[in-house]
This record gives sequence, structure tokens and C-alpha cells, in this order.
Amino acid sequence: MFAAVVRHGTLVTVITLIIAILGAVAALRIPVQMIPDLDVRTITVETRWPGATPQDIEKDILIEQERYLRNIPGLAELNATATSDSAEIELEFPFGTDITEALIEVNNALSQVPDYPRNVDEPRIAATSFSSNAFMYFRVSTLPDNPHGLDIELMRDFIDDEVRPRMESVPGVSEVTMRGGAERQMQIHVDERQLARRGLTLLDLRDAIRARNQDISGGEVDAGKRRYLLRTVGRFASAEELERLVIARRGDAVIRLGDVAKVEQGGSRQRALAFTNGQKVIGLQVRRESGSNVIDIKYAMIEEVERINDEVLEPAGMVLELNTDDARYVQASIKNVWTNLGLGAAFATLVMFLFLRSPRATLVGVIGIPLCAIAAFLGLLVTGRTINVISLAGVAFAIGMTVDNSIVVLENIERLRRRGMARLESAVEGVREVWPAVLASTATTVLVFLPILFIQEEAGQLYSDVAIAIASAIVASMLVAVMLIPTLSAHLDFGRSGREGIRTPGWARAVEAGVEAMIGSRARRGLTMAVVLAGSVSIVGFLTPPAEYLPEGEEPKTFAVMNAPPGYNLDEMARIAEEVEAHLLPAVDADPGAFERGGTPVPPVRNLVMQVQPTQIRVISETIDPDHIEPLMDEITRFYEQYPGMRAFAAKGSIISSNDGGTRSISLDIAGPGLADIYAVANRAYERAETIFDDPRIQTRPSTLELAQPLVEIRPDWDRAAELGLSMEAIGFSVSALTEGAYVDDFFLDDDKIDIYLYGSGGSDPRLARLDEILLKSPQGASLPLSSVARIDTRVDTSIVRRVDGKRMVTLDIIPPESVALEAGVERVREQLVGEMRASGEIPAGVSLSISGASDQLNATREALSGNFVIALAIIYLLLVAIFTHWRYPLLIMTAIPLGIAGGIAGLALMNLVGGLLPLVGLKAISQPFDMITMLGFLILMGTVVNNPILLVEQARRSFAEGRDAVEAVMEAVAVRLRPIVMTTLTTISGLSPLVLIPGEGTELYRGVGAIVMFGLLGATIVTLTFLPALTASVLGIAQRRRPRTA
Repeated sequence: MFAAVVRHGTLVTVITLIIAILGAVAALRIPVQMIPDLDVRTITVETRWPGATPQDIEKDILIEQERYLRNIPGLAELNATATSDSAEIELEFPFGTDITEALIEVNNALSQVPDYPRNVDEPRIAATSFSSNAFMYFRVSTLPDNPHGLDIELMRDFIDDEVRPRMESVPGVSEVTMRGGAERQMQIHVDERQLARRGLTLLDLRDAIRARNQDISGGEVDAGKRRYLLRTVGRFASAEELERLVIARRGDAVIRLGDVAKVEQGGSRQRALAFTNGQKVIGLQVRRESGSNVIDIKYAMIEEVERINDEVLEPAGMVLELNTDDARYVQASIKNVWTNLGLGAAFATLVMFLFLRSPRATLVGVIGIPLCAIAAFLGLLVTGRTINVISLAGVAFAIGMTVDNSIVVLENIERLRRRGMARLESAVEGVREVWPAVLASTATTVLVFLPILFIQEEAGQLYSDVAIAIASAIVASMLVAVMLIPTLSAHLDFGRSGREGIRTPGWARAVEAGVEAMIGSRARRGLTMAVVLAGSVSIVGFLTPPAEYLPEGEEPKTFAVMNAPPGYNLDEMARIAEEVEAHLLPAVDADPGAFERGGTPVPPVRNLVMQVQPTQIRVISETIDPDHIEPLMDEITRFYEQYPGMRAFAAKGSIISSNDGGTRSISLDIAGPGLADIYAVANRAYERAETIFDDPRIQTRPSTLELAQPLVEIRPDWDRAAELGLSMEAIGFSVSALTEGAYVDDFFLDDDKIDIYLYGSGGSDPRLARLDEILLKSPQGASLPLSSVARIDTRVDTSIVRRVDGKRMVTLDIIPPESVALEAGVERVREQLVGEMRASGEIPAGVSLSISGASDQLNATREALSGNFVIALAIIYLLLVAIFTHWRYPLLIMTAIPLGIAGGIAGLALMNLVGGLLPLVGLKAISQPFDMITMLGFLILMGTVVNNPILLVEQARRSFAEGRDAVEAVMEAVAVRLRPIVMTTLTTISGLSPLVLIPGEGTELYRGVGAIVMFGLLGATIVTLTFLPALTASVLGIAQRRRPRTA
């Protein structure tokens, strides 16, 4: 077969070029994004009820929806939250769930809810995942000097109608959400005295409006040859028409709405404010579709924004501008990988040239690098993957590995040439001799990735791109090695002939002498194996660090939240926000020198985005220098905490989880029957968490842990109300209308539907002091204050209701400092927090504490990895048995795996040690956690560390079969295979070193994998030249002693 391939060199070259061209074109068509798309397994149900309290929302919406949603098959957790005006339910499903089917189940369950209060919006259902988080942030503001005199808060509906749809039309965009501004309303401001003078009630107004405000279809009418559609039109078309509505008649007198009220368009009461760099704005956040190209979306969106400004906003006196985007981080991260990939290829080429000393031979050896990279992109395209930091890292990892097969074949061909064999003959015989070893190394490297298919957690989903890229490249490298390399070698002169250059280099003679000294006697073989084994066990036992879950993938961006005590209103939070803004705003585009000299505590930032609500203030900011993100978080937290009762939380932006430190979060769930006990335990746990960790970041769900939200309850005297003919509806509607405002009906303004709201003369800004003065109108015409028919009580309750699986629950999300690994942090929480609270009796009966969050995912992923490592070992062993047709020799090869893992752990510890010393020479410290992505590097290692042992054991077995004694066979194997072993090791390490040693954006996602593989290969090579020769000589020695008896 190999002879036929070599003789048809032109055909092989043409086929190679065609595949290369197709692969290059494919690479340009693969979508580009930051990380692989993660499976969506969370469905969110959001239901708005304007003006409703959390208590009413819990009873009338959450409990009703939970009753039907909890029966959905496969539901893992149901997390419900009620706040003022809205209810939100998060349904979490297990990994591997068909989310489309789950969406159908959720929609069907919600359709069974019998009824909602009248002004409750239809539930909004959405499937969410971290990979679909918003990645571009825009703001709409007035033009400089506001030439049109606009109130930006009242432009929300205009932007919603004219701007948001155009942004959502950009290919790849799934949704654009808005923050800030007030929704339009048709507002009816009632003069209560005029209403009372005419003997009318607020219910009379509401009923009159609803009775008229409808269109009724009348079917069809035939007349002659024509068919007419019939409808009765009653809906209001303008504020003037609404004012002319006849609401009652008194004899011949007609009473119109305009006689007792004023009708006008206005904005709803503001629930939130948005600011950018001190200017009030309306914010827009862009989310992408799964599998879309973030770079293409960015540039297409920028072009569309320019058109929107020219055609829509600037003529109206506004402008749409970009605050920040994650695409810049994506571009920088991907640029880093491409750069490191190129450097790795260059280093691998240089190493090969130093060994081969022939430009032509080197060119033949490295020609597989671009071809295998193209094959990797083809593999990604065929499997529907994307170009991202993870998949590109897989291509970069493969660079050093892809030349391994080429080196083995090329070096063997060159060895035969140096012995005087002709070019054609040496090409055919060279590939034929090493073909089993090449096949074995390729098969083990590729098939070791099979267990990843069984890892459904996020780590497996992220790592599958690496597996596909490496597997595709390695298969291509085998084809290049056994087809293209021999073909080129048969037709090219490497510049050496006969026995020229056959002399063994000095370094090789030294290594051979050392190996011979270690295996020369049975005692020395035993000592060598004992020393290497003891060293490896010690490394694994003492240097294995505590585990983390996933790398954060952190951007130089912070999300800092100040959670207010219950009862704060928007005006008070806006006042505090002004002070926060005054402190931070001077840092926007500031001179970095002032901060570095200590002249200001706030580092320079690119922008300052603030979102203000009655419950919290959120600051989103990005530092100009990525190294300043920690000082910025610390300063914002310090400034927040100077306000009494405020709780601060700050986290870095993350491209791999939500922006709340999710991959390092230890969630402490506290559940029980009574909120008072739950909150008491939660507050004590919060205090303990601050003592067991040095400066932890703690976030609570809900955001407040106090029963301190003032709640005014109107309790009618039902006997008195019955005597006056006042119903609950009459009292409740009147109170709503004359305070917050009461929903009446819908109003169609052109093609938009807005709400009609009824307000008292005080408008939409009610005052508590006037509550008991509210005038009620009885059906008999009597006007009387609210205080005469109801008791007004004030008490405190919770401002946010949170339920998990139907039970009240509080969760503390504790993020330990970076110096404490997640695994160690979980142990501290379990022993020093939960354990001591239980021991001291601080947990009342009925209250339970449990640990979840990233720690749960860590345990689940680790269990999945452990099981799949065993599967991978079994696959490798059985594959080697099939190739070598022997059950014992593969066991020799397999010994390199655990010993190579020890090398990876030692290398990781060394890198962290050196990385911690870098600040002494003015460089940024580097710390690589032992996270699940890093652990997956062991899978790559398992498939690659056996390659060199395969060469050595296979050659030793062949020599032993030819009649040489055990030690002589092993030494011949070392002499023949030493050069390719060292070459493959050094080229792989050279290819990986830029990925591991050069810091930059996104490198934390793959640096750990690279370190494990690079140092693991180095350790495995040492084992291959020490432990393995000693073990192989011992095993062959036993077989040698049995020869006479079996002869």
C-alpha cells in the first residue's frame, strides 16, 4: 500500500491541496464567539403586575403558577421571586434536557392557570444560558445642549417602537432589552370634588370607559354582488374623544368625562433610573442567537446604529451610542490564541531544524502543521462548532502534537537513508516499520476523548471543542505522516547521503550511558523504579492543590451592587446615587498617573454606568488598565458600605457565567417555615462568613434579610361598609386610583397599545399623610373619608419573597478570596460555619442549612471525570492490546500515564510558585487554579504520554524477538528511538509553551490545560527514559529466563 502511495506523488499532492483549499474556505465561514455555546437548561417565566405588592404577587401569581409548573417532568429546581410589580420563576432542568420540549411543557402548564387579576400582563417565557448573556451595551441620550428640550425618560416608547426593532433586525441578534425611562400612559386626572358634586364614583368612571372602549365584530353582510364585513367601532382614538365620553345623565344634563377629569398622555411612575457618565439615559442591551458570530454582529450593529442615528434619532434630538461590548474582549482573546499558535508553530519548526539540520527535511516535517490546523477547522465546521477561545486553544494544543507522527516517520526514513538505503526504498520501508506505532499513538490520542461525550456538565461542553479540534488534527497528522511525508521524502534530497552524519551526538551518548547504568543490574533496575515511583507518589500526594470548578473568564469589568434596607424609595436611592456618581465620575478617562501616585482612590475607567432602583444601586464600569479592576471593586465596596444598613457586593464580569462570581460561589441555602427564623439564621451566617474568610464577597438572595419593609394595610369595617353599600372592589379601586393610580383599560395609539390609568388630583405622586382623607362615594351619594369605614394599620414585612420548590428560602452566595480555592472554601463553610452554628444551637428547630451552587457542580463534574478517566484507561489498554496482539506489553506502556500525571501536577505547582514571584521583578503575578478545565488536561495527557513509550516498547519487543537479551534489546530500543522521543517531546513543549507562559486576555481558560499537558509530557519523557527501560528490561529478563524451558 505504501509503495503505491509513494509512486503516485502527484495525485497525493493534488488531493492534499484540494482539501487544504476547502478547509481554508471553511475556516472563514465558521462563526466566531468567545466560548462554546452551553446547553440551555434554565427557563424563566416573568409576569408583571403593575402596582402589586410582593405579598399579593406571591398569593395570586406565584402559588398559582407553581401548582402547575412543579409537575413538569424532569424539573430539577423551581426558584420563584416576588418583588413589587413583578413575579419571576426560574425553572432549572438537568444537563442534557431537550429545552424545546421543556418550553412546550412550561407553556402548557401556564395555560392551565385558571385566571389572573385584570391588569396582569401575559407571562413571558424565555430559555436562558450564560452563553446568551448580553454582549453589547448601548445608551440613548439627548443631543448636546438638548436642542429639542426633551425629557429622555418619556422617550422610552419612541425608542421601543423606532429603535429597538431595527437593532433586533441585525442578523444574529436574538433580543434587545431596555432599561430606564417611563412607559406611556393615557392618564385621567380626576377632580374628586367635581366628581362628588355630580354624585358619581370612581367605579362609575371606570365602568363607563370600559363599556364604551371596545370594538364588536358583526360578521358579514351580502348586498348584490358584494360581501361587506360588519363591525361596531367604539374604541377611543384620541384624548379628546375620551374627554367627550358621556359618563352619566342627570335629567337633560349630560355629564362628560372632561367635566370631572383632565385627560392627557404622560409617563408611568418611574421605577428605575439609568445613567451613563453622569447623564440620564435609556439603556439597551444586545443578546445574540446561539451559534452566531459576535464579531460580525458587532460590525453589523455599528453600521445599523449609524443609520438609526442619521434617519431616526438625530432628527428627533437624540443619539444612540455604544457604552461597552464584550466583542473587544473576544477579539483580544482570539488574537492572543492566534499569536500563540503562530509562535508555537515557529518554535516547533526551529526545534525540528536543530535536530534535522536540513531545510528540506524540516519543511517536509512541518508541512503537516497548516494542513492539520485546516483539518481541525473542518472538524469544527462539520460538527457545527464555532471558532472560540476554547476551540482555537485546541488547535494550538494540536500544533506540537501533529508533528509527532511526522517526526517518527521522517526520522526513521532519514535513519534508513544514513544507512545507505535509496530514497524510494527508504521512504517505503521507513513508514512500514513505524506504521503500527503511528497508528497506536493516533488511536490512543483520539479515542481517549470518547469519554467526554458522557460529560454533560459545563466542563464537558466547554471541553468538547478542544476534543474535536485535537482529534481532527491528530487524524490528519497520521494521514500526513503515512502518505504525504513518504511521498515528499521519496522525491526530495535532504542533503545527506550514505553514512554521512551517522555518528551519535554527545548528548545522546550521555543519555544512553545513563540508561545503561540504571538498568545494568537487577538491583539498579529495582532502585530506579523505586525512586521514580516514590517521587511520583510524593508529588501527587503533597502537591495536588484543592480544586476549583471553572475558570471565571474574567473581563476588566465590574458589576458592583449596593443593596438597600427595606423601605427605601427611588428618591432616596437617587440621592445616594448622586453621591456615588460624584465620587466615581472624575475617574472616567482620567490620567492614570494620579491613581498610581496615590492621589485618588479610584483608578481610571472607560465609562461609568449606573442603574438605580428602590432596592439597589448597580454600577457597571470597565477599567482602562485591566490590572486595576481589583482596586476599583475594593473602592466601590468601601464607598458603598459607608452608608448605614447598606450591603455591598462586587464581582468581575465573566464570559463563562453570570456576572456574580458564579463559578466560585458557595451557596448556603437556608429554609424554614417562618421568615423571622430564616432571616435571623441568615444574618448570623452572614456574620460568620465574614470572619472565616478574609474579605469575602457575599451576596444574598433575596437582597434584604430583614422584615422591615413598611406595609400599610387598609382593613375595612365590613358592617359599616355593608351599611353604606360599599364593596371591596369600590374601596380597593378608589384607594388605588387616589394613590398609586388604577388601571382602567387599554388605549390604542396608532399601532401601539398603552394603558389607561385613573389618578386622583394628586397625580401619580401620592402622599401617605393624605391616605385617611381619601373620599369614598357611596351608592346613596354620600361622600365620606376612608378613615370612617376602614382602619389603617402599618406593619413591617419582607420587600422580596423568594421561594424554592414551594418553600420560603434565603441563599447566601459566598465567594471566598482568590487565595482560597473553592474546595477549601466549601470545607470551611461546612465545618466552621454550618458545623459551629449547629453545635452552638443557633439554628432553630425546623430551619435547615445546605450547601449548593458551584460546589455542587464541582462534585458532580469531578465524579463524572473520575468515572470517565477509568473508561479512557480501559479504551487505551484494549486498543494497545489489539495493535500489539499482546496482553502484557501494553501494561508497560500504561505505566507512563500515572507517572506522567505526576509531572503535570509538579509543573502546575512550579508554575504557580514562579508566577507568585513575578511581582518581585515588576511583572504581574500568574496563578493557575486547579479547576475542572485544567483537570481535563489529564485526558489529553493520557492519550499523548503513551506515544513515546509505544515507540520504545515496540522497538524493544522487536529486538528481543530477534534474539537479543533483555538489557541489549532495551538499550538498542533507546538508541534507535531516543532521537524521535526527544524531538517529539521538545516540539510539543515548544508548541505549547506560548499558550502556557504568555499571559493575556482569555488565557486563563486554557493555560491550565496547557500546563498539565506540557509538564506532563516532560515528566512522561523522563519516565520513558528511566522507569520504563528498567521495567521493560525486568519484564523481558523474566521472559528471557523462561526461554530455555519453553524451547
